[in-house]
Amino acid sequence: MTVTDMLGKVATGQGFIAALDQSGGSTPKALAQYGVAASEYSGDDEMFDQVHAMRTRIMTSPAFSGERILGAILFEGTMDRSVEGLPTATYLWQERGVVPFLKVDQGLADEQDGVQLMKDIPGLDALLARARDAGVFGTKMRSVIKTADPIGVQRVVDQQFAVGLRIVNAGLMPILEPEVDINAPDKAEAEAMLRDALLAGLDAVPASAKVMFKLTLPDEDGFYAALVAHPRVLRVVALSGGYARDEANARLARNSGVIASFSRALVDGLSAQMDDAEFDATLDASIASIHAASIT
Repeated sequence: MTVTDMLGKVATGQGFIAALDQSGGSTPKALAQYGVAASEYSGDDEMFDQVHAMRTRIMTSPAFSGERILGAILFEGTMDRSVEGLPTATYLWQERGVVPFLKVDQGLADEQDGVQLMKDIPGLDALLARARDAGVFGTKMRSVIKTADPIGVQRVVDQQFAVGLRIVNAGLMPILEPEVDINAPDKAEAEAMLRDALLAGLDAVPASAKVMFKLTLPDEDGFYAALVAHPRVLRVVALSGGYARDEANARLARNSGVIASFSRALVDGLSAQMDDAEFDATLDASIASIHAASIT
């Protein structure tokens, strides 16, 4: 199966994208929610060993397959490790039928103009080449909008598209993720600014290329329909953004054409202390609910 097969699956598949890309800053919290206390590891290497064990348990579960999951977003350290003796990206595609993506941003800069831009990404071109060689299909990168500041929103969009076009030129599919904070006091206004700026930004994308968007679930149902229908947009996916899974699913189901790319909402309820049967059943129920909301 080829990159063309991956493209077809992401473009038309009935399912969602699993976000398994917690990085250094968010990993301790993710492990704690999973039932692994900070006292059980020492230093970053042991911490990432623990989180890879968690992700491996998820990816090897019978519940986790390409029947309902179109793709999975990986942290760089996850891409560089293996699952059941295979490089992670290879395992996902060959054994599970799940398209691999890679988180490429290096975290957020300090807030300015009501937004947090991405930090500089040194060595991006080398990382993209390594990802492509590893069988990764696409990338993801996140910035955050805290308030409806027109200057800040435009800076976020400009940065996302500038880096996204570098990713297109490297032969990978970029997921642009300009998240709107769900606690923003003017969330709906920020979403309107963002949508208009994204539609304008798409004019710079070559007609032969496509991008994806990962966006906060909007206050107005169907608000991103113009992006979903745009010929240069492969897919629009939604982050849970801090909404509980039931709330995220309910909002998602009201936005036709948008599919999930949940992280915390996907793994909520899983525990390292569960036996395999309980773990698989809990993950299966989570996947089933997110899948149902994504195909509505």
